Amino acid sequence: MRLIGASGEQVGVVDPQTALAQGREAGLDVVVIAEQASPPVCKVMDFGKWSFEKKKKEHDSKKKQKVTQVKEVKFRPNIDDHDYDFKLKNIVRFIEEGDKVKATIQFRGREMSRLDNGRKVLAKLAHDLEGKAHAEGNAEMLGNRMHLIFAPPKKH
Repeated sequence: MRLIGASGEQVGVVDPQTALAQGREAGLDVVVIAEQASPPVCKVMDFGKWSFEKKKKEHDSKKKQKVTQVKEVKFRPNIDDHDYDFKLKNIVRFIEEGDKVKATIQFRGREMSRLDNGRKVLAKLAHDLEGKAHAEGNAEMLGNRMHLIFAPPKKH
């Protein structure tokens, strides 16, 4: 196996017994770093300290990640102006927070015969969100619901 010393210097290719003896001599552990390499690479180090620092780095990297959620806002095909404006404000707030928004129009009973009303609401929504968000794809119909997903604008 190829051995790297405690201070980072390359010792060279040695047999496992020699590597373990050097580790005991330094009062440290011999850790396999690259098992797939030919010959395998090992390093003399404090394993407890190394694993603690590795976990700490992983934790810090998770802290900095932004998890995007998909928020759903439901509309009806014959929505009133005030209700529409209220829901539009919520969509803008969600988009500014960095989340995606799924705008859903739910049809009931004989409203299913007037799908164009739902398309008009989604078209108005897309027009009102122009510059603040972009629509991902076109309006899709699933059962008695029509939906369109809006995402924050791409940053350049």
